Amino acid sequence: MSIITSTRSTDTRSASSTTLSQRLGAAIFASILGASLVYFAGFSHIEAVHNAAHDTRHSAAFPCH
Repeated sequence: MSIITSTRSTDTRSASSTTLSQRLGAAIFASILGASLVYFAGFSHIEAVHNAAHDTRHSAAFPCH
């Protein structure tokens, strides 16, 4: 008779679990970064930046001029 051993962990916590405050912090950071990028690209007077995102801004109904 052979004994089968299980290698499964009985720990209920996941190694990749994050807390609510960590997720909220990441969401706030991503929102601020995204808003900054949209503001910079939308109102930039640098012609290369304006032209690079021009069609995308108009398709998203973002006024640039």
